[in-house]
Amino acid sequence: MPTSTNKLQGLLFVVSLLLLIAVAASCKGQGTKSRSETHAAPTQPSLEDYQPLLFPQNETKPNQHASLQGIVSEFIWKIHQDKHNTYWFATNHDGLVVYKNNSLKQYTKNDGIGGNAIRDIIEDKNGTIWLGTSHGLTSYNGNDFTNYTTKDGLIDNEIWALAQDDQGTLWIGTVGGVSQFNGTSFKSFNVPKPDVPNPNPMLSENRVSAILIDKNGHFWFVNDSYGVTLFDGKSFTFLTTENGLTDNNVAEVFEDSQGQIWIGTYYAGVSKFNGNKFTNFTKDGVIEGLETYNFYEDSKGNIWFSAENHGVYRYNGQTFTQFTTEDGLATNTIQSIFEDHKGQLWFSTWSGLSIYDGKNITKASAKEPWTKQSPTPSSRALK
Repeated sequence: MPTSTNKLQGLLFVVSLLLLIAVAASCKGQGTKSRSETHAAPTQPSLEDYQPLLFPQNETKPNQHASLQGIVSEFIWKIHQDKHNTYWFATNHDGLVVYKNNSLKQYTKNDGIGGNAIRDIIEDKNGTIWLGTSHGLTSYNGNDFTNYTTKDGLIDNEIWALAQDDQGTLWIGTVGGVSQFNGTSFKSFNVPKPDVPNPNPMLSENRVSAILIDKNGHFWFVNDSYGVTLFDGKSFTFLTTENGLTDNNVAEVFEDSQGQIWIGTYYAGVSKFNGNKFTNFTKDGVIEGLETYNFYEDSKGNIWFSAENHGVYRYNGQTFTQFTTEDGLATNTIQSIFEDHKGQLWFSTWSGLSIYDGKNITKASAKEPWTKQSPTPSSRALK
């Protein structure tokens, strides 16, 4: 008769196998994201405690760029630099990495962060840093971390998106839907879904994986396999394949400085929406790559985005320029794009961090030597 230990080992094996199958179904994006954790009730152990890494620790990665002294075992979801020039790196498995006062530190759930998978990071108008983690909403006020969960009113602990409106309300996209947080209490916000044929959610039919608040104060919600839901404050409008969207499996929605809306999808590339019609760059053969996201507008007004296995594209308003490993990128799979205060563009890849200085792309450590320094022990406060 199998022992309880064998039963547990068998269960963990099945869980790991199912997670690997989920990854195979989608090469990156939310397919990879779904490997981070599957939502569990707050009282249950997290799958992140059991899951194997996508890249085995002993695997040699070709063209390895800076991985913050090996802290980053998989990839970085988001990069942020605050007004004090502090760098914040939100990782998939390894918590938060911070570079401040010439020191590199790592912070995990043992230091007060909700979960070691941090999928979004924003800074509010008061300078508070907010982290959307796999196990709740975490804030850093300059001294300490504070974590909020379903026990505090959050609709679900597995967070995928953060945004803040003009009134200071925080909007939180989770596996279970959307929560609003006014700094004191949480309130759920119902995002309706359109009637689409054969929806196939990657994680949950209620998951909102991206939230955009545009210049008009309108809200754009990315529903898992249900296209985009637009809320103007009074009514809802749906963007799906029925009215011109190329794919209901949307990865990201982004507004540029001209008010144009960019939509990246998992299976039909990138489109631009002017409020009336779509321009479908991938479908029209202008760019390659079906899985597109990580939109970013640099200080010169160029729009950047990644195309899975095809590197990154830069759009200057007229033409697209493609950058790949042949141009210096560590890999052609990019997880995030960010411009620092020096005007350098950072690319988080599966093989570390690459930097573009406006002329060349190289490993981050060539431009920022601190990215290869050894981390110091973490503490509850970033002092």
